[in-house]
Amino acid sequence: MAEQEKVLATEAAVELMDMLREKHGPLMFHQSGGCCDGSSPMCYPRGEFRVGNSDVLLGWIHDTPFYMSKDQYEYWKHTQLILDVVEGRGGMFSLENPEGKRFLIRSRLFE
Repeated sequence: MAEQEKVLATEAAVELMDMLREKHGPLMFHQSGGCCDGSSPMCYPRGEFRVGNSDVLLGWIHDTPFYMSKDQYEYWKHTQLILDVVEGRGGMFSLENPEGKRFLIRSRLFE
């Protein structure tokens, strides 16, 4: 049996990623698990956020890497994450902030 992907994206997330990619070039996501903005997936121009030994690459969604802090990953490792979009303001430093939409994570347990 093939291993399930750890992170997926909805069609709405893919559409917003395409729009942001046109404006900013290649993208990346990071979710730290901290309070406030850190609990939301943050979208950056690829390479603008420095990842390190304390980050885990969960996978690629729509040609975009998605990282999570190791500490946060310990809580989420048994779940599949789905990147989605809702109306509202994004994280202060996340690229979607001025678009009136924000990325969020939905999850489901692996079976």
